[in-house]
Amino acid sequence: MRILVANVNTTASMTDSIAAQARSIAAPGTDIVGITPRFGADSCEGNFESYLAAIAVMDAVTSYPEPFDAVVQAGYGEHGREGLQELLDVPVVDITEAAASTAMFLGHKYSVVTTLDRTVPLIEDRLKLAGLDARCASVRASGMAVLELEEEPDRAVEAIINQAMQAVSQDKAEVIVLGCGGMAGLDEQIRQRAGVPVVDGVASAVAIAESLVRMRLSTSKVRTYAAPRPKTVIGWPLGGAVMAAAGNGAG
Repeated sequence: MRILVANVNTTASMTDSIAAQARSIAAPGTDIVGITPRFGADSCEGNFESYLAAIAVMDAVTSYPEPFDAVVQAGYGEHGREGLQELLDVPVVDITEAAASTAMFLGHKYSVVTTLDRTVPLIEDRLKLAGLDARCASVRASGMAVLELEEEPDRAVEAIINQAMQAVSQDKAEVIVLGCGGMAGLDEQIRQRAGVPVVDGVASAVAIAESLVRMRLSTSKVRTYAAPRPKTVIGWPLGGAVMAAAGNGAG
């Protein structure tokens, strides 16, 4: 089984960290391939960068030359998952939905701890769109920018732990969700300090993707996520490849 894990930004070191976390949870025999978009922002922290990332990830995935069995979109609260589902015949799992749905197996309410405050509304909207907001106690910002997670890891961990503990004590959260792909691998440190289960979106998405592949399940194509209708696409980064790529992925 081969799973593509797509970083939503162009920072290659973050792709490496995300892929490492994915490999740590993947079953033996699962090949994890981390992919970095060829264009876009070095970090995604707003609507413009998120929409740009959606196009960039579709470009990166449909340009991948080998067969694959599933895709994980490793950006918390980012746009684009729906487009990938139209383009591909294999399962597409977004870490936002994977983490939140996993958290609901572990407690009555969960809270998300993310990066900057400006990303909070984006995450709230994505959770609402996915129908996962009813059991979300809060979405809290650590105040750390995405790239600071790598540049100042100790400070970042402390900021995340602080918000996680407040979510538990003030918002009555019983589970913490890490609200950024760049937080991959921090779950154990935060769990020890916060005293509640901590869900990493990358790990959750990989586990769900593997399960879907093993059950031979993928996106329904009868209506919402049917393949794009053949059209002439002008000036799109994917070029004419977008229609040729529809239905790609089975391997």
